[in-house]
Amino acid sequence: MSLLNFVWILFLAMLWGPSFLFIKVAVAEIPPLTTAALRVTFAALFLLSFIRIKGIELPKFGKAWRHFAVLGFFANALPFFLFCWGEQYIDSAIASILNGTTPVFTLLIAHFFTSDEKLSLPKLIGVIISFQGLIALVWPSLMSGFNATAFGCFAVILASLSYGVALVYARKNVRKMPKLVVPTAQLIMASIYLIPASLIMERPLAMAFPSYEAIGSVMALAMLGTAIAFVVYYHILERVGVIHLSMVTYIVPLFGVILGVFVLNEGLTIYTYIGGFLILLGVMIVNGTVALPAFLKIKRA
Repeated sequence: MSLLNFVWILFLAMLWGPSFLFIKVAVAEIPPLTTAALRVTFAALFLLSFIRIKGIELPKFGKAWRHFAVLGFFANALPFFLFCWGEQYIDSAIASILNGTTPVFTLLIAHFFTSDEKLSLPKLIGVIISFQGLIALVWPSLMSGFNATAFGCFAVILASLSYGVALVYARKNVRKMPKLVVPTAQLIMASIYLIPASLIMERPLAMAFPSYEAIGSVMALAMLGTAIAFVVYYHILERVGVIHLSMVTYIVPLFGVILGVFVLNEGLTIYTYIGGFLILLGVMIVNGTVALPAFLKIKRA
């Protein structure tokens, strides 16, 4: 891979990595449903304008929009809300590490619902190692009972699982769509889900006007961490393909942790180091970045 392509991957990680910090700042003043609703709405408007300028048209209402409805829920509405809700109770650094389990959940789901992505023994070992990392991260909260911190961790884990569902579903149903059509349409659907839910359940129009820091964080989430990130993602996908693009999975948590520690003064415990290492190691084994001993790769005749 060329240096330029690596710089593009690093740039994408720089767009996604700070999202956990922005969520943490935003939900301190703006309720989670409202934060997620604003994020998807502004991102959808940006991408819709962008593809119109590019001369790309969205499909007419029909079967494609049923797929977009599913993706809008599992890829955006549900996980964005869960991240916002969870980060009310856990550090942004922990959320960024837990988000790194998405490839593991994707593999597990793909094993049961696709014919070309099956668990091999090395991948199964990677999955087990990653889940040990999850246990290490959640264990301190569980020792005190099922408190808010534990539920915050589980919310973020569920969000990562939701991403896995969306990735497998997209691979099976919308692979041949023009680039940027799918994210634009699914964000529109996510807005349709989240805006009414926010207005009914959180009544944001009646709350005090948030600070500029909270508003800026929401806008950064929408523009940088969502809309522009999608544009960069598809640009990189055309240049290097999905295998090299998977490198971003390892870099995003690093940005999330660094920003959480140095900007938000979040502390890291020994459980954070152990859990983060095990999750990263497991994901690298699942993706084939780290090779296991040859005897573990023997296939049955």
